[in-house]
Amino acid sequence: MSAPSTSVSAPGKVLLAGGYLVLDREYTGLVFGLDARIHVHVQDLPTSPGVTFSEITVRSPQFREAEWRYGYRLTEDEGGIEVTQLRGLSSASLSRNPFVETALAFALTYIATVIPPNIKPTSLTIFADNDYYSQPSSPTPSSRSSHNSRFIDFNVPLLEAHKTGLGSSAALVTAFTAALLTHYLSRDVFALSVEPEKPRLSTDSAKTSLSTDSGKSRPKDGGRPRSPIDIGKGRLHNLAQAAHCAAQGKIGSGFDVAAAVYGSCVYRRFSPKILEGLGEVGSAGFARRLKLLVEDTDSSRRWDTHIIKSAISVPKGLRLVMCDVDCGSQSVGMAKQVLKWRKEKPEQATALWNQLQGRNEELGTMLTKLARSQHPNQNYESLRYTISAIRSLLREMSAATGVPVEPPAQTRLLTTCSAVTGVIGGVVPGAGGYDAIALLVEDREDVLRRLHDVLKNLSVEADEGSGEPVGKVRVLGVREEMDGVRVETTEQYGSWL
Repeated sequence: MSAPSTSVSAPGKVLLAGGYLVLDREYTGLVFGLDARIHVHVQDLPTSPGVTFSEITVRSPQFREAEWRYGYRLTEDEGGIEVTQLRGLSSASLSRNPFVETALAFALTYIATVIPPNIKPTSLTIFADNDYYSQPSSPTPSSRSSHNSRFIDFNVPLLEAHKTGLGSSAALVTAFTAALLTHYLSRDVFALSVEPEKPRLSTDSAKTSLSTDSGKSRPKDGGRPRSPIDIGKGRLHNLAQAAHCAAQGKIGSGFDVAAAVYGSCVYRRFSPKILEGLGEVGSAGFARRLKLLVEDTDSSRRWDTHIIKSAISVPKGLRLVMCDVDCGSQSVGMAKQVLKWRKEKPEQATALWNQLQGRNEELGTMLTKLARSQHPNQNYESLRYTISAIRSLLREMSAATGVPVEPPAQTRLLTTCSAVTGVIGGVVPGAGGYDAIALLVEDREDVLRRLHDVLKNLSVEADEGSGEPVGKVRVLGVREEMDGVRVETTEQYGSWL
């Protein structure tokens, strides 16, 4: 008999509009989930009768030297579950993976607050859809890759793989956390789907029911009753946000985790104070504080995230296209510089951001109205104008801050792409810079073919003084997706397992 197993995936993201604004609760961002997903498969490790051990293995077989082994133990004074990377094993990586390690510690700590802390040893396997990383020019032939082209063998160590900026860390933390919660907890405590229940440990210790109102967690008696799936996603969102921020070492806006949990949405960030004071795993009372945070039962730190899925859509006949430019930008340093400008010139910044917010809302409204329209033949001129207006304001912010939000090199690339028949327009998404563009195009094969033909021999040349190298442009095989985290079937992983 095979050991019990669970598979979960979470999507990547693109912040189409609202870069930098999304850092402030006064503003919102238009976030689209993408159909490139991070998958996590969990399976119990077999043990001999009467033998117990506390070990969890994590591997990412698409990369070299990507296996980590952890021991775990329950700490004193409600400090939670502490995990320690086990070294000296021939198959284990010597490098740390802070996102895996932190997500594991946070998830096990929460799990131990709702079931008896006799967590069984498991093995977790991580898969990334191919477009999360720039693919090698000559992928290594392998029986596993040839039978399942969705997951190729990248044939490089994970640390040497070039990310394409689709939100892999947030999708990883979300899928990893969701897989552990789904695997260890009974459906009356945590549920992501309406699938038949698998045998699970159960408990009566978690009686507090939370709900998600457009992504905002609150007690059931604060509104109409919510389904177990809504409650489960609310708890997952809160736990994944906490783990992701801890792994990053800073409290970010959280739009990437929100998209991983809920899919495409209009997003308003949570107040940073919610995560302040949580402390580290092992500190006295950490498990208690984390449980209150996840279940949103601390009246002094209520989650105030707003996630509105009904306010965003892509009309039938249109689609998003992501293009990876093979050079990078330091988004952390860019964000610091933008926030410094906003602090030093608040009137100028507020006026510009208010204009951007208005145009971003206009874009979301237009897309939603077009999606609901009954007319098959649409005129997209108003949509083109709004996208152009957003880009103009982003260039104003570039000039005011000295930050390459839409640098001249990307302006030239977007102008070239926008001239292709069937391309409505495009932006430099998220924090901007040199490493990607997002295009809204008519969903036809001839449009994609023309776009490929234009870009196949095109390079983005660095702007004078930018320090960024020349980069090739590659059309990624991803598009928008409305769904967020979901339970998967195991068969699709084939011989990778």
